[in-house]
Amino acid sequence: MTQTQDFGFGTQIRKSPFFDATVRWGAQRFSVYNHMYIPRDFGDPEQNFWNLVNDAILCDVAVERQVEITGPDAAKFVQMLTPRDLSNMAVGQCKYILITNADGGILNDPILLRLAENHFWISLADSDILLWAQGVAVHSDLDVEICEPDVSPLQLQGPKSGEIMVDLFGESVRELKYYWLREVELEGIPLVISRTGWSSELGYELYLRDGSKGDMLWERIMAAGMEHGLKPGHTSSIRRIEGGMLSYHADADIHTNPYELGLDRLVNLDMDADFIGKAALRRIRDEGPKRKQVGLVIEAEPLAGPNTTFWTINQGSDEIGKVTSAVYSPRLKQNIALAMVASDHAVLGAEVEVMLPSGPTRATVVERPFFDPKKRIAAA
Repeated sequence: MTQTQDFGFGTQIRKSPFFDATVRWGAQRFSVYNHMYIPRDFGDPEQNFWNLVNDAILCDVAVERQVEITGPDAAKFVQMLTPRDLSNMAVGQCKYILITNADGGILNDPILLRLAENHFWISLADSDILLWAQGVAVHSDLDVEICEPDVSPLQLQGPKSGEIMVDLFGESVRELKYYWLREVELEGIPLVISRTGWSSELGYELYLRDGSKGDMLWERIMAAGMEHGLKPGHTSSIRRIEGGMLSYHADADIHTNPYELGLDRLVNLDMDADFIGKAALRRIRDEGPKRKQVGLVIEAEPLAGPNTTFWTINQGSDEIGKVTSAVYSPRLKQNIALAMVASDHAVLGAEVEVMLPSGPTRATVVERPFFDPKKRIAAA
């Protein structure tokens, strides 16, 4: 396989520093995320899932671009972007945040990393927050600099990831706590490593700070992981839906607010600091959200793959919502889905009808996440 034969979007779609390595290691198909190629296929997605939950996988997630915010007012500016209270965020800490607009709509659900007192990275889901942040800064009267640095993350995820990290960085890496980071070097390769990841499993992200060393880093990690069963892989739709993790543009978008997703913990309307969307979110909280995210178990033959369109949900003669993400879980032996429904119908145990491409099918409203709801695996 050669990249010129199979990948032809042109120069406007960027390749990650790990692109050639992923092709060598068996990447078969790519999609586009944050204007970059992301590997989506290393073979059977069910085997990728079992590789993740039993051993470990290495994923190219360089598409998670960083928005770097520095300057004397960096902390104040970052707080303006998010409804989560950052007043107690320490240097070296990471936090899952939401970025909201003036209507309370979600623009992104990134991980925020604090590298120094006035040095932050916003590690993005799929939307153009660099442009949003630069636009907000123009009339903010705050002294900040905003750019996209040469930083490209890999995800090393799965129960064996800790052992692989010890082989790479020594025993001290075991001291790295969930949602914390440290700056390190690996044989001259500059990195930030964090106990984070988009898998609901034990995992780490390795943020490469020199794109010219992407191939070297990939091969070094794969070599260290060989005896632990490490495989090249891609982010698992099965595992992330089991874990109730959001996929931006699917489960949330600019028209979705935090209360609809049950993410009240990421909104602090009582803090003194102002942030974009504060008045709108206060109104939504007081009135109550009109929709709510729920879990569904869909009673049908195992789905052949994740849904590629939103499936209508009916109750009786009423259309009440849509399925946003659905997949068959081989571990749970069920078709599971995340869905957005009218608040009045977000009742556990309620039976609804999902309009699959093959026809209407019965489903039941259930709790989500579907597996390890307390996140004990990832936080162990």
